[in-house]
Amino acid sequence: MEKKFEIKIEATSNPSILKFEANFFLTKHTSYEFENIDHAKNSPLAQQLFYLPFVKRVFIAQNFVAIDKFEIVDWSDVQDEVAQQIENYLNSGQPVINETAEPKKTAITIYAESTPNPSVLKFVANKKLVATGHEFKSIDDTKEAPIAEKLFNFPFVKEIYIDENYISIHKYDIADWQDITLELREFLREYLEQGKEVLSANATVSTSQVEKQADLDFEKLDDTSKDIVNIIEEYIKPAVASDGGNIMFDSYDPESKGVKVILQGACSGCPSSTFTLKNGIENMLKEMLKDKVAYVEAING
Repeated sequence: MEKKFEIKIEATSNPSILKFEANFFLTKHTSYEFENIDHAKNSPLAQQLFYLPFVKRVFIAQNFVAIDKFEIVDWSDVQDEVAQQIENYLNSGQPVINETAEPKKTAITIYAESTPNPSVLKFVANKKLVATGHEFKSIDDTKEAPIAEKLFNFPFVKEIYIDENYISIHKYDIADWQDITLELREFLREYLEQGKEVLSANATVSTSQVEKQADLDFEKLDDTSKDIVNIIEEYIKPAVASDGGNIMFDSYDPESKGVKVILQGACSGCPSSTFTLKNGIENMLKEMLKDKVAYVEAING
């Protein structure tokens, strides 16, 4: 399936630097920084961007281009034009980087991190794996996820959740973590070092379509539901992600003032998830939305 690149504009902590995030990876493992057009001789994309008079530096990473600008313009005046230029270039099929030599094999490190769910361990990589979260309940769900399909070949793997730079693995009780952690770490390290796919191109396209639909669905929500979604995204989801899980808004009932959320990854079926819901998520929503929320109910993803 032919890739159709789309660019999303992301602000950074530095007002002079703007990120232009792509829905596909641009480079395999390496990040690049270019100071000027001569320095960018191995990157036709960066050279093209340096023809814009306000471009000071160009950074190209796995899934984004970042541009540091001179102060002669404001990003608000030019960012859409730059995003369109990058998108058009990527869809033209021209190379992002001209590799002058065989790229060095990137050393991958994987470390295991415990989660509040004793049945789930989080395997964290030193590289970005995916742009957004994906959950797999069985091998039947892994048609577009080669790495998840391989993991389900281990008889003790029950469920898998992949997000950003980590993979959360939910095991069956037949195995103890002390007996299987090293085996899983080595498998993941070797798989990623060989440059094999985490997700197929089709999966990335499907995710992009799901995100577009989610944006459309968000606009249809009532104001309270929108507030709940924003609070979950800004305050709750980062904390949940650090524990190897994910949380998504499902619905809000204005009559009962009840909120339903979907838990994924380490949070799904976690013994402490009820405590987290009542003492963390529910209390935060009650505090921030006052009398609009009475309770929060979890639906395990």
